[in-house]
Amino acid sequence: MTERVFELNGAEPAQLYGPSNTFLKQIGVHFPTLKIVARGHQIKVTGPGEVMDEFEDKLEAILAYVSTNKTLDQRAFDHLIQAQDAAKVNQTLLKDDVILHGPKGRIIKAKTVNQSRLIETSMVNDLVFAIGPAGTGKTYTAVALAVRALKNREVRRIVMTRPAVEAGENLGFLPGDLKEKLDPYLQPLYDALRDMLPKEKLEYFLENKTIEIAPLAFMRGRTLDDAFVILDESQNTTTSQMKMFLTRMGENARFIITGDTSQIDLPKHQKSGLKEAVSKLEGLKGIGIIKLDGRDVLRHPLVKQIIKAYEQKDWSWIKNQNTNSQD
Repeated sequence: MTERVFELNGAEPAQLYGPSNTFLKQIGVHFPTLKIVARGHQIKVTGPGEVMDEFEDKLEAILAYVSTNKTLDQRAFDHLIQAQDAAKVNQTLLKDDVILHGPKGRIIKAKTVNQSRLIETSMVNDLVFAIGPAGTGKTYTAVALAVRALKNREVRRIVMTRPAVEAGENLGFLPGDLKEKLDPYLQPLYDALRDMLPKEKLEYFLENKTIEIAPLAFMRGRTLDDAFVILDESQNTTTSQMKMFLTRMGENARFIITGDTSQIDLPKHQKSGLKEAVSKLEGLKGIGIIKLDGRDVLRHPLVKQIIKAYEQKDWSWIKNQNTNSQD
């Protein structure tokens, strides 16, 4: 048994321990073989030496984060306490991952480790799969990357698409012209764009087709050159639809495919094109795969609990999580 005393240099105890000692209690749960006693700016720990070393690594990373940010939220704490390399994760959390500045100075940036990985992966791969549950910011981050590429003149246009599949309900007849019928399916993409572009500029880009938002069926027969292309809700593509979409990639094209395999709305007899595509394409040079999880959820705190309650451990089809083919 080993005993060590750690000083909280550069961090206020209240920031590290959390409200009502929430974080301190969670540290104790994560290290059940250690006896942890906190008094003011000191933490006395007793337990096995090898576990003590791991505790020290994580504590140093958490202290570094608190010293820099003067705060510690649950999302950052979860990433640090669960990481195999807490110091490396801390470096990622502290990076200034600003993607772009939206209207009225709005800052669009990565807010989680996996969103940062999505940004990094998209910079070195022309085709990226971003897979994870609702609320993890995969679509929002993808749209931000597309808008940045357009602003930086890396591409000439943005094309965003998703399959027009009803989410477990029969909407029946929808009134209006074709655009009015299809817009409800595409609304999340419009919502993201409104956060990132002034109203007048967005309307101009949509009018002259610099930004195009269309159902997946409209992609057939096209070659998408000089474009940043996003396929959203890809779990609802069939095998043939996914193959059709992937083969639209033209010169100087960048693709991001987002999806959530826990929310497949296809008929039961149809396989998800997303799952099959990842299993076939994993490991190919130029293709990156990022998996987001409950720690990346940015919506109401209850959403994390809801996802956890419904979560199905169906990730066996991804052999290596967060694969990033950079060879």
